[in-house]
Amino acid sequence: MSEWIEVGTIDDIPKLGARVVKTAKGNIGVFRTAEDEIFALLDECPHKKGPLSQGIVHGKRVTCPLHNWNIELDGGEAVAPDEGCAISYAVKVEGGKVMLFTSPTA
Repeated sequence: MSEWIEVGTIDDIPKLGARVVKTAKGNIGVFRTAEDEIFALLDECPHKKGPLSQGIVHGKRVTCPLHNWNIELDGGEAVAPDEGCAISYAVKVEGGKVMLFTSPTA
């Protein structure tokens, strides 16, 4: 069964960084932008499964640390000319607490 789970506070995630949440479905990277927006993606680049949580966050994108693919944080799509999509997850912030929905978005 999928549900919203608390994964910490917004301050637990560094600005322009990520935190990894271990789930039965695999590791999920929870990312924070400079504007304090929060996004969540499966912690695997669609290219060669690089750990996106170890990449550089810039704007609303993360750059994979293995081969420099840029991935959109708000849906997981690779930026052209690269192709592919990382699985994305719904997140919300309530009272400073970050909540993650444990099923991927459509």
